Amino acid sequence: MLPPVHLDSQSQTPLYRQLFEQLRDLIHSGHLARGEKLPATRELAGSLGLNRATVAAAYELLESEGMLKGHVGRGTFVEGASETAGRVDWERAAPAEPVALPTLSLPEGGISFASSRPADDLFPLEEFRRTCREVTEGAGIQSILQLGSPAGYAPLRQWLLRQCEGARETDDILITSGCQQALDLLQRVLIQSGDTVAVEDPVYPGLRNVFASAGARLAGVAVGADGIEMDALEQTLRRERPRAILVSPNFQNPTGATIPLAARHTLIRMAREAGAILIENDIYGPLCYEGDAIPALKELDASGDTVQIGSFSKIAFPGLRVGWIVGPRPLIARLTQAKQWCDLHSDQLSQAVLHRFAESGRLEQHRLNAVKAGRARLSAVLKACRRHLPQGSRWTQPRGGMSLWVRLPEPLDAGELLPRAERAGANYLPGKVFAVSRAQPGALRLSFAGLPPARIEAGLAILGEVFTKELERVRAVRRLDSAPALV
Repeated sequence: MLPPVHLDSQSQTPLYRQLFEQLRDLIHSGHLARGEKLPATRELAGSLGLNRATVAAAYELLESEGMLKGHVGRGTFVEGASETAGRVDWERAAPAEPVALPTLSLPEGGISFASSRPADDLFPLEEFRRTCREVTEGAGIQSILQLGSPAGYAPLRQWLLRQCEGARETDDILITSGCQQALDLLQRVLIQSGDTVAVEDPVYPGLRNVFASAGARLAGVAVGADGIEMDALEQTLRRERPRAILVSPNFQNPTGATIPLAARHTLIRMAREAGAILIENDIYGPLCYEGDAIPALKELDASGDTVQIGSFSKIAFPGLRVGWIVGPRPLIARLTQAKQWCDLHSDQLSQAVLHRFAESGRLEQHRLNAVKAGRARLSAVLKACRRHLPQGSRWTQPRGGMSLWVRLPEPLDAGELLPRAERAGANYLPGKVFAVSRAQPGALRLSFAGLPPARIEAGLAILGEVFTKELERVRAVRRLDSAPALV
């Protein structure tokens, strides 16, 4: 007799798959023994209230794995557990998370606007090699190659604290393996499952996903031309009472928007009145191409409570994976403990090389070169947008950073058009990748900093042609649909 089987019609797992998994488990556990006859598909479907095809699909899966054998005229019998019986079912033990990023596939020589990263053709390789030699041939190389402090390489920590305009005597710093680990450590220490976190919408998916995977409830706050919208944030603070607010005040990813000075003061005040922890992601701050830099939230916050994330990845070498967190000493102590449990400490050689690169003045010279190149590339992408995108398109006007945000005219869907654009030779990231709670199907991010102006122009020409042709096709169909019938 078949042991009880319980199926959930509300589950996202198809019923045939649920039945397959439960019968497989019964065979693995020995509750269904080798040679035992299973009910006919019609009989089992009737007893479970299923369609016969559902049961047949489950049986076929089991037979394909060698656990069942059908005999014409006799029925279906248990063959026994497959060769994988007793082994870990890794598909179930480590279920895949929904993948936010689309699969990108460009032909050789294609032009990609998909990655927000510095241009590797601007890397000062000779200066970097010289820096590596100075570090590896120096007297302190033995200690650099040994285990170090979980808080990071001391000379680099001291240098960074001196550079941080908003750092106070009550602050400390932790070196992390890039900005992403900084975000992960902050959610581990500050956020419990069920806590609400206010984030920009749209937002960098790595930020969204690390907090969502920890069980945080994300409250998306709209981003406008001047960054996160203060009226919307005020409503969110009143309604949701979030544990923390995460913002990128300078050249936000993906929109490129910057929060003005007055709004920064308002943001700090609102966070304090709401009792929310304010976390500033300022990794793009040094890449200001136009106008004067605006003081960071960390610098403006008289209370000293703002937590700031920084990184070398956007202004130097992202492959070295060196970032940091500056914040009140008790928080940094707790974050340091959490990091020690995770990886003991970040790679010391990378830290030592970057410290030497910075202390020698080579980092600042490289930053100035990157800013000069970034200014030309930003100008190129804005001109190319005006020249090639279809009429009715809108885009942001960043003053720095690496990306801008495009909204195509309705009813174009950037996600649906991505495969077509890639076949034509250019790609981007569609707006759905960055969405928290506000769908923007016509939106996309163009990351321009890694491309020279000529490639930017060529890439936008490709995208503009794809978008324009689709818009013309859709409008032609609409005209036909709206034409009066001929009688």
